[in-house]
Amino acid sequence: MITLDTFVYMLLPEFKQIALPEIVTILASLGLVLILINYFFNYLPLSLFKTVRFPVNDSLEPVSIIICARNEEDNLAEFLPKILTQNYPEFEIVVVNDCSYDNTENVIDEFAKIFPNLRKTNIKEDDYYKHGKKFAMLVGIKAAKHNHLIFTDADCYPSSDQWLKEMSSGFSNSKEIVLGYGAYDKKPGFLNKLIRFDTFIIAVQYLSQAIKHKPFMGIGRNLAYTKELFFKEKGFSTHYHIQSGDDDLFVNQAVKNDNTNVCIHKDAITYSKAKTTFKDWRIQKARHLSTAPLYNIASKSKIGFIYFSQYFFYFSLFSLSLSNYTIVLLPIFLIFKIIMQCLFLNKAANYLNEKDLIIPSVFFEFILLFIYPIFHLTKFIYKKNNWNN
Repeated sequence: MITLDTFVYMLLPEFKQIALPEIVTILASLGLVLILINYFFNYLPLSLFKTVRFPVNDSLEPVSIIICARNEEDNLAEFLPKILTQNYPEFEIVVVNDCSYDNTENVIDEFAKIFPNLRKTNIKEDDYYKHGKKFAMLVGIKAAKHNHLIFTDADCYPSSDQWLKEMSSGFSNSKEIVLGYGAYDKKPGFLNKLIRFDTFIIAVQYLSQAIKHKPFMGIGRNLAYTKELFFKEKGFSTHYHIQSGDDDLFVNQAVKNDNTNVCIHKDAITYSKAKTTFKDWRIQKARHLSTAPLYNIASKSKIGFIYFSQYFFYFSLFSLSLSNYTIVLLPIFLIFKIIMQCLFLNKAANYLNEKDLIIPSVFFEFILLFIYPIFHLTKFIYKKNNWNN
């Protein structure tokens, strides 16, 4: 019978016995292997994605853009014109004015005088029935005239007037869901880059899985699916009691191996303003993370492996410092990891217009591993009556 000592000696004949240096070296090697597996399955597919621009059909189908707005007069005044002036043959914009008490309704009405394809749906405040964003989404979907629906938020704007055309072309070949990238504006400061990196790396993961025909989520700032699919899947009925999840939970339940496309052309990116304080970002992340327990088992397994591989690598890397014989390996393993991560993310960052995040990516990843436990704790205490996602 082959013992552990014998097996290790066969692989590493210079080691005479299993001791601390051998153990931590094996752990660090395993950590590196897990990280590379993570990169291969969750980063590489997007980096190798060739069809970055879907062919545009001669006869693009009419599209309904749905925007839910509560007290968004400033954002609508600033960003709605960039959506109204999309270069697309036939589309409507349905803005759901959800119980706004500012000038949101007046802003919509003024734009509607100029753009006849802009429609408004009002929801009045009800003292006996409180609702979240999902109700507003449902109202907008029912009001939409067309089967192809594209969603964004009131505080978002498209990167170009080709956004609608790019996203809509993703419906080709019987695809019912199109996943886009919702980025944040580039502003000075550490927090802005950290938020953008977090958003970027999550996008790389869910877009890579979608390219592999194993999609598990989408982002409501830039998402499309058919009205027919929404009602076939009974909409938000299985998770209506959860305040968040109008985007990722619906996609998680509705995706199939062959019904989802991705759209990552730079003209199809949407941008919004990132949070400017850690507290606001922490609350936002808590809302987002509150939906994760309702993902299907396969999706939770994928996400769990991503975080497990990262934590295991850094813990195993730290273990190399426990022995004078192996501490020299620590910078070697770390440098190799940094090189691999930059190589795997380089093309993805180019596709998603986030090239400035590549060099500091390992540093940002390390910071996120420290603060994500805080986010997970916060999700149990955040105010669940918050409308925004």
